[in-house]
Amino acid sequence: MTEKYLKLNDIETYKTSFHLINYVWDVDLNWDSFARRTVGEQFVRASDSISVNVAEGVGRYFKKDKIRFYFNSSGSVKE
Repeated sequence: MTEKYLKLNDIETYKTSFHLINYVWDVDLNWDSFARRTVGEQFVRASDSISVNVAEGVGRYFKKDKIRFYFNSSGSVKE
């Protein structure tokens, strides 16, 4: 019997957020140093947190753990 496990790259939310963070980095690198330090750092951190928390949630075994990381990820989207 072959079991199919969910892989991180099978999750559309992860793929979308991964592309988002690459785009955010490209935009942030074109800003001057003041904008990068004030707005850019927070923007990059919040964007990066989306895909990181989705990945953490996928790696968890228990449902409550998964939900907690997905909840954190949705908070980063709103940020």
